[in-house]
Amino acid sequence: MKRLAGKVILVTGAARGLGRAFAERCAQEGAALALIDVLADAGEETARGLAAQGTDVIFRRCDITRTDELDALRDEIQARWGRLDGLVNNAALATGLAGKTFDQIEEANWDRVFQVNVKGTWLVTKAVLPLLKAAGEGRIVNLASDTAIWGADLFMHYVASKGAIIAMTRAMARELAPFQITVNAIAPGLTTTEATELAPPRRWQQYLDNQLVKRSPEPEDIVGAAAMLLSADSSFITGQTIIINGGMTLS
Repeated sequence: MKRLAGKVILVTGAARGLGRAFAERCAQEGAALALIDVLADAGEETARGLAAQGTDVIFRRCDITRTDELDALRDEIQARWGRLDGLVNNAALATGLAGKTFDQIEEANWDRVFQVNVKGTWLVTKAVLPLLKAAGEGRIVNLASDTAIWGADLFMHYVASKGAIIAMTRAMARELAPFQITVNAIAPGLTTTEATELAPPRRWQQYLDNQLVKRSPEPEDIVGAAAMLLSADSSFITGQTIIINGGMTLS
């Protein structure tokens, strides 16, 4: 039984890395997919690959900080499927941010990280919320990071933005519970994707030294939790953050 059969799921930042892995897992679980990213070529390639496997999928280049583009996306989802059942808020700035103490971070870079990672997540959710409400129930999965749990050094703007996602998840869960919409977050550790290619060797070693599971995680290690949280299996789970880092941190 495919857990997401008959569902329509929106995945942001879906062109590559974890976003692409989320899309692929949702497709395997039977969902129709709306995919967005600012990386148009990679996003189109991801969508073509899924369509070739029989998935009902669209890709649109979309900047999650642009309300006009998000409103157009919502209208297209409504016109194509007439519904939206789930949202994976994956899009974020992460690549190339590490390496500076908090007093060395430029104000413009701080603002840009929060513009995309925090405000963008809010704007996407706000734009498509009418569709989730109209469906009668829904699932939202926000991408946090375990760095917000253990306080990773040398990229405080990213760490703080992901801490904000955890806080937003809890607030959203309370506000949306009356509409049968659950809101949860997953907080991955350092995962092998294009976005982590520039992570310094000491960071990888830091994880391996402290993880209970002694290997580097792949995207496939992360996406199963999201699939569960998007499905009926999670109907009594909301406001939670699931840490997926091989036991580096225990809660």
